Amino acid sequence: EVKPYLQLDKMIEGMMWSAEKLHGLKFEAVPAGEVSVWHPDVRVFQVLKSADNSHVGLFYLDPYARAGKRSGAWMNDHRPQEAFKSVISPIISNNSNFMKASEGEANLIGWDDANTLFHEFGHGLHGLLSKVQYPSLAGTSVRRDFVELPSQLNEHWLFAPEILNQFARHYKTNEPIPEKLLAKIVAAKNADQGFSTVEYLASAIYDMSAHTRPVAEAADPKFEKERMKSLGLPKEIEMRHRPTHFQHIYCTEGYASAYYSYLWADALTADAAEAFTEQGSMYHEETARKLRECILQVGNSIDPAVAYRNFRGRDADPQAVMRKRGFAPPK
Repeated sequence: EVKPYLQLDKMIEGMMWSAEKLHGLKFEAVPAGEVSVWHPDVRVFQVLKSADNSHVGLFYLDPYARAGKRSGAWMNDHRPQEAFKSVISPIISNNSNFMKASEGEANLIGWDDANTLFHEFGHGLHGLLSKVQYPSLAGTSVRRDFVELPSQLNEHWLFAPEILNQFARHYKTNEPIPEKLLAKIVAAKNADQGFSTVEYLASAIYDMSAHTRPVAEAADPKFEKERMKSLGLPKEIEMRHRPTHFQHIYCTEGYASAYYSYLWADALTADAAEAFTEQGSMYHEETARKLRECILQVGNSIDPAVAYRNFRGRDADPQAVMRKRGFAPPK
Protein backbone atom coordinates (compact mmCIF):
# COMPACT_ATOMS: atom_id res chain seq x y z
CA GLU A 1 0.00 0.00 0.00
CA VAL A 2 2.88 2.38 0.80
CA LYS A 3 5.54 1.18 -1.64
CA PRO A 4 4.00 2.63 -4.82
CA TYR A 5 4.59 6.10 -3.35
CA LEU A 6 8.20 5.49 -2.33
CA GLN A 7 10.49 5.50 -5.32
CA LEU A 8 14.11 5.15 -4.25
CA ASP A 9 15.36 7.88 -6.59
CA LYS A 10 12.67 10.28 -5.39
CA MET A 11 13.51 9.56 -1.74
CA ILE A 12 17.19 10.21 -2.45
CA GLU A 13 16.21 13.45 -4.17
CA GLY A 14 14.07 14.34 -1.16
CA MET A 15 16.76 13.75 1.44
CA MET A 16 19.21 15.88 -0.54
CA TRP A 17 16.60 18.60 -0.96
CA SER A 18 16.10 18.53 2.79
CA ALA A 19 19.86 18.93 3.38
CA GLU A 20 19.88 22.03 1.18
CA LYS A 21 16.84 23.48 2.92
CA LEU A 22 18.31 22.84 6.38
CA HIS A 23 22.05 23.24 5.93
CA GLY A 24 22.61 25.02 2.64
CA LEU A 25 24.21 22.01 0.93
CA LYS A 26 23.63 21.00 -2.65
CA PHE A 27 24.56 17.67 -4.21
CA GLU A 28 25.74 17.69 -7.82
CA ALA A 29 26.11 14.35 -9.58
CA VAL A 30 29.65 13.67 -10.78
CA PRO A 31 29.59 12.25 -14.33
CA ALA A 32 30.41 8.54 -14.51
CA GLY A 33 34.10 7.93 -15.05
CA GLU A 34 35.37 11.20 -13.57
CA VAL A 35 36.18 9.64 -10.19
CA SER A 36 36.93 6.05 -9.26
CA VAL A 37 34.15 3.87 -7.81
CA TRP A 38 34.24 0.32 -6.46
CA HIS A 39 31.16 -0.81 -8.41
CA PRO A 40 29.22 0.55 -11.40
CA ASP A 41 26.10 0.97 -9.20
CA VAL A 42 27.89 3.54 -7.02
CA ARG A 43 26.93 7.17 -7.63
CA VAL A 44 29.13 10.09 -6.64
CA PHE A 45 28.03 13.61 -5.74
CA GLN A 46 30.10 16.71 -5.21
CA VAL A 47 28.76 18.51 -2.16
CA LEU A 48 28.79 22.30 -2.38
CA LYS A 49 27.66 25.20 -0.24
CA SER A 50 24.59 26.69 -1.90
CA ALA A 51 25.61 30.22 -0.90
CA ASP A 52 28.92 30.39 -2.77
CA ASN A 53 29.41 27.04 -4.57
CA SER A 54 32.47 26.29 -2.41
CA HIS A 55 33.49 22.65 -2.14
CA VAL A 56 32.41 20.74 0.99
CA GLY A 57 33.24 17.12 0.16
CA LEU A 58 32.37 14.06 -1.89
CA PHE A 59 29.39 11.83 -1.17
CA TYR A 60 29.29 8.27 -2.51
CA LEU A 61 25.97 6.43 -2.62
CA ASP A 62 26.01 2.63 -2.93
CA PRO A 63 22.33 1.66 -2.66
CA TYR A 64 21.90 -1.85 -4.08
CA ALA A 65 22.44 -5.37 -2.79
CA ARG A 66 24.91 -7.60 -4.65
CA ALA A 67 26.91 -10.76 -4.12
CA GLY A 68 29.78 -10.29 -1.68
CA LYS A 69 28.42 -7.08 -0.14
CA ARG A 70 27.82 -7.11 3.61
CA SER A 71 24.23 -6.92 4.77
CA GLY A 72 22.50 -3.95 6.35
CA ALA A 73 23.06 -0.23 5.91
CA TRP A 74 25.95 1.90 7.10
CA MET A 75 27.98 5.06 6.62
CA ASN A 76 31.71 5.08 5.88
CA ASP A 77 34.06 7.96 6.59
CA HIS A 78 36.66 7.21 3.89
CA ARG A 79 38.52 10.45 4.51
CA PRO A 80 37.61 12.58 7.52
CA GLN A 81 37.60 16.35 7.40
CA GLU A 82 40.55 18.13 8.97
CA ALA A 83 42.29 21.50 9.10
CA PHE A 84 45.54 20.45 10.82
CA LYS A 85 48.48 20.74 8.45
CA SER A 86 46.20 21.62 5.57
CA VAL A 87 42.49 21.84 4.86
CA ILE A 88 41.19 18.43 3.79
CA SER A 89 37.58 17.87 2.78
CA PRO A 90 35.66 14.72 3.74
CA ILE A 91 34.84 11.75 1.54
CA ILE A 92 31.73 10.01 2.86
CA SER A 93 29.64 7.09 1.66
CA ASN A 94 26.18 5.75 2.48
CA ASN A 95 25.74 2.06 1.78
CA SER A 96 22.59 -0.05 1.78
CA ASN A 97 21.09 -3.20 0.31
CA PHE A 98 17.96 -2.25 -1.61
CA MET A 99 16.87 -4.64 -4.32
CA LYS A 100 17.61 -3.26 -7.77
CA ALA A 101 14.59 -3.20 -10.07
CA SER A 102 14.65 -4.70 -13.53
CA GLU A 103 15.44 -2.42 -16.46
CA GLY A 104 12.58 0.01 -17.07
CA GLU A 105 10.87 -0.65 -13.72
CA ALA A 106 10.66 1.71 -10.73
CA ASN A 107 12.80 1.00 -7.68
CA LEU A 108 10.17 0.91 -4.94
CA ILE A 109 11.07 0.68 -1.25
CA GLY A 110 9.13 0.22 1.97
CA TRP A 111 8.61 2.81 4.69
CA ASP A 112 11.24 1.21 6.94
CA ASP A 113 13.68 1.32 4.02
CA ALA A 114 12.99 5.02 3.47
CA ASN A 115 13.52 5.58 7.19
CA THR A 116 16.87 3.77 6.99
CA LEU A 117 17.86 5.89 3.99
CA PHE A 118 17.26 9.10 5.98
CA HIS A 119 18.95 7.60 9.05
CA GLU A 120 22.20 6.80 7.28
CA PHE A 121 22.12 10.17 5.54
CA GLY A 122 22.09 11.73 9.01
CA HIS A 123 25.43 10.01 9.68
CA GLY A 124 26.59 11.21 6.28
CA LEU A 125 25.73 14.82 7.08
CA HIS A 126 27.57 14.50 10.38
CA GLY A 127 30.71 13.62 8.42
CA LEU A 128 30.22 16.16 5.63
CA LEU A 129 29.50 19.12 7.90
CA SER A 130 32.45 18.47 10.22
CA LYS A 131 34.52 21.58 10.95
CA VAL A 132 37.34 20.64 13.34
CA GLN A 133 41.12 20.83 13.47
CA TYR A 134 42.10 17.19 13.89
CA PRO A 135 40.78 14.22 11.86
CA SER A 136 40.55 12.02 14.96
CA LEU A 137 37.83 14.37 16.28
CA ALA A 138 35.90 14.79 13.03
CA GLY A 139 32.31 13.94 12.23
CA THR A 140 31.09 10.68 13.72
CA SER A 141 34.21 10.18 15.86
CA VAL A 142 32.14 10.94 18.93
CA ARG A 143 31.15 8.94 21.97
CA ARG A 144 29.08 5.85 21.39
CA ASP A 145 26.01 7.23 23.15
CA PHE A 146 26.06 10.42 21.04
CA VAL A 147 26.80 9.17 17.53
CA GLU A 148 23.20 8.14 16.79
CA LEU A 149 21.74 11.59 17.57
CA PRO A 150 22.30 13.10 14.07
CA SER A 151 21.14 9.93 12.31
CA GLN A 152 18.01 9.30 14.39
CA LEU A 153 17.13 13.00 14.26
CA ASN A 154 17.38 13.02 10.47
CA GLU A 155 14.64 10.36 10.34
CA HIS A 156 12.16 13.02 11.46
CA TRP A 157 12.43 14.86 8.15
CA LEU A 158 10.97 11.88 6.32
CA PHE A 159 7.67 12.70 8.04
CA ALA A 160 7.85 16.41 7.12
CA PRO A 161 4.98 17.49 4.82
CA GLU A 162 7.47 19.27 2.56
CA ILE A 163 9.14 15.92 1.79
CA LEU A 164 6.02 13.80 1.49
CA ASN A 165 4.08 16.24 -0.69
CA GLN A 166 6.95 16.72 -3.14
CA PHE A 167 8.72 13.37 -3.22
CA ALA A 168 6.37 10.63 -1.97
CA ARG A 169 4.45 10.30 -5.22
CA HIS A 170 2.87 7.34 -6.94
CA TYR A 171 5.26 5.85 -9.46
CA LYS A 172 2.52 5.58 -12.11
CA THR A 173 0.15 8.50 -11.48
CA ASN A 174 2.53 10.98 -9.76
CA GLU A 175 -0.20 11.56 -7.16
CA PRO A 176 1.09 12.47 -3.66
CA ILE A 177 0.68 9.96 -0.87
CA PRO A 178 -2.94 10.17 0.40
CA GLU A 179 -3.57 11.84 3.75
CA LYS A 180 -5.44 8.77 5.03
CA LEU A 181 -2.50 6.50 4.27
CA LEU A 182 -0.07 8.91 5.85
CA ALA A 183 -2.25 9.09 8.95
CA LYS A 184 -2.08 5.29 9.21
CA ILE A 185 1.72 5.39 8.98
CA VAL A 186 1.93 8.03 11.71
CA ALA A 187 -0.54 6.12 13.90
CA ALA A 188 1.51 2.94 13.51
CA LYS A 189 4.71 4.62 14.76
CA ASN A 190 3.97 3.76 18.37
CA ALA A 191 2.50 0.32 17.81
CA ASP A 192 3.99 -2.19 20.30
CA GLN A 193 6.22 0.51 21.83
CA GLY A 194 5.56 -0.85 25.32
CA PHE A 195 6.79 -4.30 24.32
CA SER A 196 9.79 -3.13 22.30
CA THR A 197 10.94 -0.59 24.91
CA VAL A 198 10.80 -3.10 27.77
CA GLU A 199 12.47 -5.75 25.59
CA TYR A 200 15.26 -3.32 24.75
CA LEU A 201 15.71 -2.12 28.34
CA ALA A 202 16.00 -5.70 29.55
CA SER A 203 18.93 -6.23 27.18
CA ALA A 204 20.54 -2.91 28.11
CA ILE A 205 20.29 -3.59 31.85
CA TYR A 206 21.62 -7.12 31.40
CA ASP A 207 24.57 -5.67 29.47
CA MET A 208 25.39 -3.22 32.27
CA SER A 209 24.97 -5.92 34.91
CA ALA A 210 27.14 -8.48 33.10
CA HIS A 211 29.98 -6.01 32.64
CA THR A 212 30.01 -4.99 36.31
CA ARG A 213 30.25 -8.57 37.61
CA PRO A 214 33.15 -11.04 37.70
CA VAL A 215 33.37 -13.02 34.46
CA ALA A 216 32.52 -16.33 36.12
CA GLU A 217 29.36 -14.91 37.66
CA ALA A 218 28.16 -13.26 34.43
CA ALA A 219 28.87 -16.44 32.45
CA ASP A 220 26.70 -18.58 34.72
CA PRO A 221 23.44 -19.45 32.87
CA LYS A 222 21.54 -18.65 36.08
CA PHE A 223 22.71 -15.03 35.99
CA GLU A 224 20.43 -13.98 33.13
CA LYS A 225 17.31 -15.56 34.67
CA GLU A 226 17.98 -14.12 38.12
CA ARG A 227 18.68 -10.64 36.72
CA MET A 228 15.46 -10.65 34.66
CA LYS A 229 13.48 -11.86 37.67
CA SER A 230 14.92 -9.09 39.84
CA LEU A 231 13.76 -6.55 37.24
CA GLY A 232 10.24 -7.89 37.33
CA LEU A 233 10.36 -8.57 33.60
CA PRO A 234 6.99 -9.97 32.45
CA LYS A 235 7.24 -13.62 31.43
CA GLU A 236 5.80 -12.73 28.02
CA ILE A 237 8.89 -10.64 27.23
CA GLU A 238 12.42 -11.94 26.87
CA MET A 239 15.66 -10.17 26.11
CA ARG A 240 16.05 -9.14 22.50
CA HIS A 241 19.23 -11.22 22.22
CA ARG A 242 20.25 -14.35 24.12
CA PRO A 243 23.62 -13.83 25.85
CA THR A 244 25.32 -16.46 23.67
CA HIS A 245 24.67 -14.46 20.49
CA PHE A 246 24.54 -10.94 21.89
CA GLN A 247 27.12 -9.75 19.37
CA HIS A 248 26.85 -6.07 20.21
CA ILE A 249 28.26 -6.53 23.69
CA TYR A 250 30.47 -9.60 23.37
CA CYS A 251 32.00 -9.73 19.88
CA THR A 252 33.48 -6.23 20.00
CA GLU A 253 34.10 -3.62 22.67
CA GLY A 254 32.04 -0.99 20.88
CA TYR A 255 28.81 -1.60 22.76
CA ALA A 256 30.14 -3.51 25.79
CA SER A 257 28.30 -1.92 28.75
CA ALA A 258 26.95 0.62 26.26
CA TYR A 259 23.95 -1.10 24.66
CA TYR A 260 21.81 1.57 26.34
CA SER A 261 23.21 4.02 23.79
CA TYR A 262 20.36 3.61 21.30
CA LEU A 263 17.73 4.56 23.85
CA TRP A 264 19.78 7.47 25.19
CA ALA A 265 20.27 8.69 21.63
CA ASP A 266 16.50 8.44 21.16
CA ALA A 267 16.01 10.56 24.28
CA LEU A 268 18.32 13.22 22.82
CA THR A 269 16.68 12.86 19.41
CA ALA A 270 13.15 13.33 20.74
CA ASP A 271 14.16 16.46 22.64
CA ALA A 272 16.12 17.84 19.67
CA ALA A 273 13.14 17.30 17.36
CA GLU A 274 10.97 19.26 19.77
CA ALA A 275 13.39 22.18 19.36
CA PHE A 276 12.06 22.41 15.79
CA THR A 277 8.40 21.66 16.48
CA GLU A 278 8.37 24.28 19.23
CA GLN A 279 9.23 26.80 16.51
CA GLY A 280 6.43 25.54 14.27
CA SER A 281 8.56 24.05 11.51
CA MET A 282 11.07 21.25 10.99
CA TYR A 283 12.87 23.72 8.72
CA HIS A 284 13.19 26.57 11.22
CA GLU A 285 16.30 28.38 10.03
CA GLU A 286 17.75 29.47 13.37
CA THR A 287 17.25 26.06 14.98
CA ALA A 288 18.91 24.39 11.98
CA ARG A 289 21.86 26.79 12.31
CA LYS A 290 22.25 25.90 16.00
CA LEU A 291 22.05 22.18 15.22
CA ARG A 292 24.72 22.58 12.58
CA GLU A 293 27.10 24.77 14.58
CA CYS A 294 26.64 23.17 18.00
CA ILE A 295 26.31 19.48 17.09
CA LEU A 296 27.15 18.55 13.51
CA GLN A 297 30.26 20.68 12.99
CA VAL A 298 32.05 20.13 16.29
CA GLY A 299 32.58 16.36 16.22
CA ASN A 300 34.33 15.25 19.40
CA SER A 301 36.14 18.56 19.92
CA ILE A 302 33.56 19.47 22.58
CA ASP A 303 32.14 17.28 25.34
CA PRO A 304 28.81 16.00 23.98
CA ALA A 305 26.90 17.13 27.08
CA VAL A 306 28.25 20.66 26.57
CA ALA A 307 27.55 20.50 22.83
CA TYR A 308 23.94 19.52 23.48
CA ARG A 309 23.46 22.29 26.05
CA ASN A 310 24.89 24.77 23.55
CA PHE A 311 22.27 23.61 21.05
CA ARG A 312 19.25 23.33 23.33
CA GLY A 313 20.15 25.79 26.08
CA ARG A 314 19.63 23.01 28.66
CA ASP A 315 19.96 19.27 29.18
CA ALA A 316 17.60 16.99 27.28
CA ASP A 317 14.14 16.62 28.78
CA PRO A 318 13.64 12.86 29.42
CA GLN A 319 9.90 13.32 29.02
CA ALA A 320 10.45 14.06 25.34
CA VAL A 321 11.18 10.42 24.52
CA MET A 322 8.16 9.38 26.56
CA ARG A 323 6.04 11.69 24.40
CA LYS A 324 7.67 10.40 21.22
CA ARG A 325 6.92 6.79 22.14
CA GLY A 326 3.35 7.52 23.18
CA PHE A 327 3.86 6.97 26.92
CA ALA A 328 3.08 10.59 27.81
CA PRO A 329 0.64 13.12 26.34
CA PRO A 330 2.05 15.45 23.67
CA LYS A 331 3.02 18.98 24.59
